[in-house]
Amino acid sequence: MLVHGTHSAGAYWLPVAQELTQRGHRVVAVDLPLHGSQAFVPESYQRQDLAAMATEPSPVAALSLDDYEKHVTRIVRRAAAHGPVVLVGHSLGGATVSRVSNAVPELLHHICYMAAFCPSPALPTPDACTAAPENENALIPFDQIIGDPEQLGVMRLNPRTGDSGDLKALREMMCADYPDDAFRQRLGSMQTDESTTAYAGRAVGKAATWGRLPRTYLRFGNDRTIATKLQDRMIAEADARTPHNPFRVHDFPTASHIGPLDPAPVASALAVLAP
Repeated sequence: MLVHGTHSAGAYWLPVAQELTQRGHRVVAVDLPLHGSQAFVPESYQRQDLAAMATEPSPVAALSLDDYEKHVTRIVRRAAAHGPVVLVGHSLGGATVSRVSNAVPELLHHICYMAAFCPSPALPTPDACTAAPENENALIPFDQIIGDPEQLGVMRLNPRTGDSGDLKALREMMCADYPDDAFRQRLGSMQTDESTTAYAGRAVGKAATWGRLPRTYLRFGNDRTIATKLQDRMIAEADARTPHNPFRVHDFPTASHIGPLDPAPVASALAVLAP
């Protein structure tokens, strides 16, 4: 079961999901609430009216990690009736993985973080992880944000931008190593809004629940959104809390934040987690 990250949807996982299904695995790529098939699209975004985009209200603002956890937990309950569940989260999706691991550890076979937030007592929220000194060299799209996140309750981006500076920044954040056509394809699948409340939500795995599950981290060595040094800190802090059950780390030294262009290596790393 694959959980997407910020400004994204289940379709993000399509290349990896296709590779896994061709190898005989059953795959569910989750759309979080108001993402993907039920995405909220601002009317002003459709018109590319940037002034109106800065103020148009968003229902995404009402979402929290509680909503994401409850949604994924419901899907896990259904899937677990048909076999063991490997739960994978990318980016912000890691916080949901931790929350679901606390809620229903008995339904999970393995958990996996792919260049994802794995909060700890020292860094209890995605916001705290982002602000950690190990993430100081990450690219945060402050100049690309539309409107005031505190007023809107969402971090709003404009994936349809034609501004060369914005496009350069988004590319560096996402996939600096991708060719132009692949970057545009991934940019086209982005969503405008992500909840600021979700970023502020506490998502610390508990030793008695999350801490008993086998876990894997797919470490991306050229990540400009969740810096590799931050990934290393999160892995180390998790291992210090459960030294009897450390992360199994698979290193992708050249991978940018959205992962390698070729999905096969990621699919191979995930395939071995299934029973």
